[in-house]
Amino acid sequence: MTLQEQVREAFGRHAGSYEQRASLQRAVAWRLARHCRDLPLVAGPCADLGAGSGLLSRAVQHLRPALQPLRLDLCAELLLQGARDGGGGAESLLWNLNAGLPPQLEQASLLLSSFALQWLERPEEQLEHWCHHLAPGGWLVLAVPTAGSFPQWLQAAARAGGPCSALPLPDAGALIDGTQRQLTLTAQQRLRFSRFAPTALTFLRQIQALGAGSTPTAPLTPGQWRRLEAAWPAEPAIHRSGQPRKRLTWEVLVLIGQRPAHSP
Repeated sequence: MTLQEQVREAFGRHAGSYEQRASLQRAVAWRLARHCRDLPLVAGPCADLGAGSGLLSRAVQHLRPALQPLRLDLCAELLLQGARDGGGGAESLLWNLNAGLPPQLEQASLLLSSFALQWLERPEEQLEHWCHHLAPGGWLVLAVPTAGSFPQWLQAAARAGGPCSALPLPDAGALIDGTQRQLTLTAQQRLRFSRFAPTALTFLRQIQALGAGSTPTAPLTPGQWRRLEAAWPAEPAIHRSGQPRKRLTWEVLVLIGQRPAHSP
């Protein structure tokens, strides 16, 4: 099974509980929606790329009701769940973003995406492709976890002498450079979010329960997990249970950019 098939099936299995668990994705969606509220949009289509259940689309529509982004995703179960969870009359399209964008999004006014680009093959190339589809004066609003994420996981794997089974994430600098070749960036942020849990295995279970546990790395053996757990840095702060806690940190790149009005 390819990684793309693993990703689609995993999100499909967990679609019913996705929004209950996607607190980080929801917070970032609302952050992006606030950026979209006053953007001066030109004529053209608007779409949410890798929309999933529509967290970002719904946040945008709440703050700017006239916008009805087309929701694109490869997971039919998530698109259906989004319609059930208040998608209203929003249109959706089952689409593989590894194949590029559909013809109806040529000369787009606004392309939105949050926590989706990292799942694609060659994310840097796909991002430049998205930028190229914008109309002159069109906007890109993007959030994506990047390679600065999971430093504790990487450190523990190195200490344990085993592989890191986290999903390899795109380099923030490469994404910024590619975007700047085509767009004028009006916002560029590297946000850091941390979560705490009693064990490292808890993080893995939380990620898998979201549907986001797919990775090209082979699953760790029980012995490898025990060594990883022992090597994971413990936080000095003590939880109310009296036990040390483990931390996992995400780095999320936010880019807001406009294609110059003189673009061909």
